[in-house]
Amino acid sequence: MKLQHPSSPENHYATLRRLYEHCQVVQGNLEITHLPANVDTSFLKDIREVQGHVLIAKNHVRHLQLENLLIIRGTQLYEEKYALAVLDNADPSGHVGLQKLGMSKLTEILKGGVIIDRNPQLCFQETINWEAIFHKYNLHNATEISSHRLRMCPDCSKICPNNHCWGETKESCQTLTSTICASSCPRCKGERPTDCCHEQCAAGCTGPKHSDCLACLNFNHSGICELHCPFLTHYRPDTYESMINPDGRYTFGATCVTECPYNYLAAELGSCTLVCPPNSQEVSVGTMQKCEKCNNPCPEVCYGLGNEFLKGVRAVDASNIHHFAGCTKIFGSLAFLPESFAGDPSTNTPPLNPEHLKAFENLKDLTGFLYIESWPGSFSDLSPFQNLQVIRGRALYNGIYSLTLQNLNITSLGLRSLQEISSGMVLIHHNPNLCFIQNVPWGDIFRKPRQTLFQNDNKPAEQCERQNQVCFPLCSKGYCWGPGATQCVSCSGFLRGKECVESCNVLDGDTREYVNGTQCFSCHPECMPQNGTETCYGSEADQCVACAHYKDGPFCMERCPSGVKVDGSFVPIWKYPDEQGICQSCSVNCTHLQATSIIAGVVGAALALVLLLLIIICINRRKQQERKHTMRRLLQETELVEPLTPSGALPNQAQMRILKETELKKVKVLGSGAFGTVYKGVWIPDGECVKIPVAIKVLRENTSPKANKEILDEAYVMAGVGSPYVSRLLGICLTSTVQLVTQLMPYGCLLDYVRENKDRIGSQDLLNWCVQIAKGMSYLEDVRLVHRDLAARNVLVKSPNHVKITDFGLARLLDIDETEYHADGGKVPIKWMALESILRRRFTHQSDVWSYGVTVWELMTFGAKPYDGIPAREIPDLLEKGERLPQPPICTIDVYMIMVKCWMIDSECRPKFRELVTEFTRMARDPQRFVVIQNDDKMGLVSPIDSTFYRTLLEEEDMQDLVDAEEYLVPHQGFFSGEASADYRSRIPSTRSATETQMDAEETEESAQYLGSSFSKESDGVPDLLKEECAASKAPQKEPGTLQRYSEDPTSFFLLFLSAAEYVNQPENGLPFSKNLQSPGSTLGKPKGHLGKNGLIKEPNNAYQSGFTHVVGNPEYLTPCTLPVAGPLPQAFDNLYYWNQETPKSNPAEFFTASIVPATTTNSFTTTPTAENLEYLGLAESITRAKEFA
Repeated sequence: MKLQHPSSPENHYATLRRLYEHCQVVQGNLEITHLPANVDTSFLKDIREVQGHVLIAKNHVRHLQLENLLIIRGTQLYEEKYALAVLDNADPSGHVGLQKLGMSKLTEILKGGVIIDRNPQLCFQETINWEAIFHKYNLHNATEISSHRLRMCPDCSKICPNNHCWGETKESCQTLTSTICASSCPRCKGERPTDCCHEQCAAGCTGPKHSDCLACLNFNHSGICELHCPFLTHYRPDTYESMINPDGRYTFGATCVTECPYNYLAAELGSCTLVCPPNSQEVSVGTMQKCEKCNNPCPEVCYGLGNEFLKGVRAVDASNIHHFAGCTKIFGSLAFLPESFAGDPSTNTPPLNPEHLKAFENLKDLTGFLYIESWPGSFSDLSPFQNLQVIRGRALYNGIYSLTLQNLNITSLGLRSLQEISSGMVLIHHNPNLCFIQNVPWGDIFRKPRQTLFQNDNKPAEQCERQNQVCFPLCSKGYCWGPGATQCVSCSGFLRGKECVESCNVLDGDTREYVNGTQCFSCHPECMPQNGTETCYGSEADQCVACAHYKDGPFCMERCPSGVKVDGSFVPIWKYPDEQGICQSCSVNCTHLQATSIIAGVVGAALALVLLLLIIICINRRKQQERKHTMRRLLQETELVEPLTPSGALPNQAQMRILKETELKKVKVLGSGAFGTVYKGVWIPDGECVKIPVAIKVLRENTSPKANKEILDEAYVMAGVGSPYVSRLLGICLTSTVQLVTQLMPYGCLLDYVRENKDRIGSQDLLNWCVQIAKGMSYLEDVRLVHRDLAARNVLVKSPNHVKITDFGLARLLDIDETEYHADGGKVPIKWMALESILRRRFTHQSDVWSYGVTVWELMTFGAKPYDGIPAREIPDLLEKGERLPQPPICTIDVYMIMVKCWMIDSECRPKFRELVTEFTRMARDPQRFVVIQNDDKMGLVSPIDSTFYRTLLEEEDMQDLVDAEEYLVPHQGFFSGEASADYRSRIPSTRSATETQMDAEETEESAQYLGSSFSKESDGVPDLLKEECAASKAPQKEPGTLQRYSEDPTSFFLLFLSAAEYVNQPENGLPFSKNLQSPGSTLGKPKGHLGKNGLIKEPNNAYQSGFTHVVGNPEYLTPCTLPVAGPLPQAFDNLYYWNQETPKSNPAEFFTASIVPATTTNSFTTTPTAENLEYLGLAESITRAKEFA
């Protein structure tokens, strides 16, 4: 029941009294709720032991007579925590309510704590020594006692030791059985060492033996407390046999019983249960129901609500009714609620068609309860359940009712086959048109003496009689389930099928019958109807008085047997009828011309069929050979007119670079797992004087072929990606253990990064990362790749303003005609996965959206663990109940609602990645409006080299003087020359669309214009040749402004300033504050389309680019015209293209002005991206002060 309102308030008190009167042991929970004031609670006085918890809540009664309660075992706890809960026991005014508990004999709580709260009239709860009541091994003994009350309480009696009492009388003193005991004595009856109780005693004792216990700690075996009940079998070592133990007992709660109570199942291990364990099935042996192990896989059974895949489902509806079609026994319950027939818009469930209720017409046995609150108006009774025979009630509605019918418009029950309700009460109320309730012999249907019927507010019996709603005249004792001859419980006449009749058709009638007891059965069709006498005395062909056609021995037959083989004989029998219609055997010398011709015809037809079959086989074989020759001829031709199965998909032209083991040098182990190890290393290409930092993923020795295949699949996926926000594969080394080589990210994974720098991360950084991850996932969706393992730990940080998605160990490419992928097992990240992926192993781009939502939550909580403390196995049930990750403190409702949309049960209701890109881009333009962080204006990752991961990268000497992988593989051809370098080693991926290519072309043009205008204003430290070429640029000037602060994409503003290169190196350690400030938010451009002469780079179209066509072919090693030659600092992870490497000025104002504020130009462009405007970084105030200082 818990705290919910009673199903029938008018019957609630009577229900509780019926349940607990004269009851000593409650096999479950004792829940006393919603009792009015001044009711008699003496029905509780006999209760001594409660197996579960005790709940006393929402009562107005002043006293509860629980003075004999000794022990609460706590096998089930209220809210998974409390064995005793006393809550809200007062009327709204607070002046009428529970005044004292009165459990003066309660001395043991084996498991669970105590909560007493919101009881304004309750006294003496704080005078009880609860520690003395808790068992010494009770680890869940939390105690929450509230003493807030509206009245003055009397004191304990003076004779009560230490003022511990349950009331003011001397009989109410608390009985102490543990705190007064001698050492090493768990319970006792006194203070002397000889007063110790037996170790199997609980709650106290009257003597030292295990038969003197007030209650048993474990099991009560005929009044003796035992550690366990006697086993059903025992082993005889002399004969090496397992024998049946005649003294064996079953365990039922805390009691040993010779056989399980009715409606309980006897398990092989000797326990009484309501549900059979796995790999066993329910069987009936005489009157006993048992669980037996299945020899083969157990036969499939029908599950109802509350069991297996229907656990947690509230009602039968259109989405699950098909599971019950054809079931004769349902293990579980059935409930019909208003949403069953009205539909549920929240889950897109349509209304249930009443015609589909025919699925229950074969149902005979229901192990749970039947609850019907809504029913189609076209049904006058419950006829879909007309064959239901047993409602077992092993699970009860509200813990009380096995059959509940309320608020229905039916006129009769129609349960004509119902013979037994094994457990639980029956509640039938608020059915204004229902008759015949009093005409059902409920006492014969119930199996336990405590069962009863509660009915009220139905149609009065007198009104039913006036409207002729009465039983059929032939119904015995006036018992029926409704009107008509088919609704009788039993017949006073005869029963023909399901219908009561006055007599059987023995002497007359179209179909003659015979009588067997009180039932009418039809004669065999070959019996000849007799006049004035019986036609048959049984239903078989040999039980006729006379035959309608012929008689062969004792059997009546339609014709005599001719050519029939009988009793396994190979010799056919031939008979003919004589004048009396009796079949006679033919003589041996007789010839059967007719039969001979029939046999000949049959043989001829069979031969014709065989010949026809051979012809068909030959024709098909000829066609197959012709098709094979045609295919061979077509394949040998030099040219096909068109593909045989055109798909429309572009070819995958990604390159797989094969590296030698001698080119790779492993420096340090970054991590290891079940299948291999990841090393920090260096790639030194043969014949070149460059060192490139890489990460090397190496499989373990003796790895299974499956693991080798999986790492090659991962290489295939990584080699084909071409997005600036997705990690690419640099190469693969095919040694004895396969090695994958990828770019080494200097700052590690994003999860560790946000944890290390959480005090310096601002709202702009978080939203930028959300945009970039969404862009990367949107790209993967465009190329039909499902990641399946998106999480913050699988996002790497290339720079503080640039992250990349990685770890494609679980990713799968979908074919051109696939929309989803079904996994076949293996370890998966449960807490990041969508519900359909957990339950059905179904992975789509929309399941990646769910993972994206969890990843955003990780960022917004600065690396918190999702569902921390909850076991993975409980996650599916938690998600199905509607629970989700909480709203992070820094998130506004706008950001949190995007996460919630990502976690919708229906995958089609989740947003697409392109929509997420749009939403987070909009938020990134005004970050402090959507993410609220204290001192956000003063934050900024301006010195990210404090990262622990980053510092360790420069510790080894092998990691000095490095060249970034992208600088090596994708040189800046567009920056210096329109022609591609001869050493150019990358390849444009074929997964790019034509639209992307056109967009890249436009971006290239804009980049060239910007570069020309911005470089032309530099003067010092630049060679003359470069000065002249820079001055040749005549690109249109843009007017001063805020650098497109509200651009369409705030995370990729700086992409407009690059002409060809996608990736750039990172700031080096030890640089001045100003240099890091000029690092762009994202230095990645889209891969260029097939636009230039060489098919890779767009041809130059302005004076600035064409002016450098004579420069050497390896421009990536040159210093740009606006930057001085690099100093002696280490060059690992640097990018001279975007650093101002001048020596910091001594004057702070000059330092800030030169480092942050760009020189005044006609177009006022700087290299600060929109996502890193000075206002966003919190530096505007510093600059102002610097100017004042100057």
